[in-house]
Amino acid sequence: MNNVKGRLIIQANIALTCVFLLSSFVAAIVFREPFKTIAVVIDLLCFSLGVVVFIWGYFSAVQRSRKDTISVVELYFLVDGVATKKVVLVMNSLLGIQLMGGIGTALMRSSTDGQRGSTLAFGILVPMLGLGLNGLWAAHYGNFSSRGGGSSTQMPPLVAPSGKD
Repeated sequence: MNNVKGRLIIQANIALTCVFLLSSFVAAIVFREPFKTIAVVIDLLCFSLGVVVFIWGYFSAVQRSRKDTISVVELYFLVDGVATKKVVLVMNSLLGIQLMGGIGTALMRSSTDGQRGSTLAFGILVPMLGLGLNGLWAAHYGNFSSRGGGSSTQMPPLVAPSGKD
């Protein structure tokens, strides 16, 4: 992945996903303090960072949409040739891993030691990080179709060039 555009975003996604998984699985297996608290803090940091980069990516995409036609699916799931197959595979796999890791660790404990709820449930917030980083990567490095006429005041077509919404 050395010659890939947006390598820093991809590496950050890999590193943060690994930290999330490690802390969540340790907390689910041990289910004692301080591991539960550490997992919650990491989950909330990943979620918060995800919200920030989601907004950053969205703002960048809106600025770019003056010249390019950008759909939400292309932006957040990197489909229709927005990214290379390698980038799509890595980024969407990490999003899937975050989703499955969050749900999986939340369901790992059938009992919460008599207390309501589980600190492991905070893991289901982490996929916001993957969505945000996908959007940030696509907004800055993605290949979108050009609007054509440059600064035209006409409405863009209602159907994306790929025929998908």
